[in-house]
Order: sequence, then structure tokens, then C-alpha cells
Amino acid sequence: MSIVLLIRHAENDYMKANRLACRLPGVHLNEEGRLHSQALAEALSPRLKEAGEHLRGLFSSPLERARETAQPLAEILGMPVLVRERLMETDCGEWAGKTVKGLSRLKLWKMVQQNPAQFRFPGGESFAEIQQRFVAEVDALRAEFADPKDVIVCFAHADPIKLAVAHYLNIPLNDFQRLVISPASVTILQIDEKSARLWMLNASPALPSLQL
Repeated sequence: MSIVLLIRHAENDYMKANRLACRLPGVHLNEEGRLHSQALAEALSPRLKEAGEHLRGLFSSPLERARETAQPLAEILGMPVLVRERLMETDCGEWAGKTVKGLSRLKLWKMVQQNPAQFRFPGGESFAEIQQRFVAEVDALRAEFADPKDVIVCFAHADPIKLAVAHYLNIPLNDFQRLVISPASVTILQIDEKSARLWMLNASPALPSLQL
């Protein structure tokens, strides 16, 4: 069973303003986000060092805020951050850059919260498509590193991580919004072809040993 760590990027100014950054370029971590990324790296690195040769890589969404969150850990471990396109944030189309306050006035907003399985962002992805591509990347990484003790670390975004957890735990798509994934948090799954175990959800910075 592969061990997969799903780490959400740390804070940025779009989050503080409650604005959807989505796939907008140039959204960087703010000072608080950089501090949290460093604290996360310092907490996580001893556990990952325990994994030794079974630590197969640090993989990231191509967006700046995810790569910047990964960088302190990469520096401590002496490993590169490897970009994987399918770990990308949601394509929210016409909603990119808009505030949650403004969007919450739209009729479509209720569907996001109450019936996400039927929702598609105007000009963007559906939640089902986000889930499919993100899980496809996690499964591709698991197939690439086949040892059951392999550890894979992915830096990504809140909704894709929630959707992946929902998939592996057989949570209906309409219920995925019940999950919470905070900035700079770690979620750990142990996955094989037939089942998955949730080791940790939305945690930081205290982590369990990764030795099986």
C-alpha cells in the first residue's frame, strides 16, 4: 500500500481577501504563508527522512503557491520539486479572481454547496472532472513507484485534495464539501488497488511515523 501525503499550499493574499485565485498566475505566498511552509517543512522532514529510500519524490501543482510551499521541505531534504500538471488547481473559468461574498449571491452558488456532483464552473471544470484528473495523477504516481512502502508527497490545492479523499474513501461526490483542508495542512492516505486507509486529515504540524 503506497503512502500518499497530500499537502495544501500555505496562505496567500487571495485567501485573506476570500477571493478565488483558481489558476491565476502570479499568486505567491504571503509572509504568513512562508512562515507556515517553513514550520511545516521542519515538522515533516524528520518523518520523511525515516522513509529513507522509500521517499520517491516531492510533486507539485505548477502554480507558484504550491511550489513555494514545497520549496522549504525540498531544501531540507535536498530533493527537487517535480511539477505534475494534473495536480493543478480547479479551473473555475469566469469565477477566477472573484470574491466569495459576491459569488454567494448567485443562484449557482447553492449548487456548489448542495449539489456539486452536477456543477460545472462557468467556462471551467466540473467537480467530477477535477476529481478524475487528480486521482489519475495520484494513481499514476503509485503505479510508477510500486513498492508497498513507497512514500509520495504531493503539494496541491483544497478542492482537489478533498475530492481525492472522497474518491478513495468512497464518499459521494455531493458530500465532499463536508471535508476541510486548511492551508499548509497534511492529509495522509495509505492506498492499494482494493482499498484505502485515512491516516490523517487536515493536520499540521504533528505527524505520525511513516515506518510500517
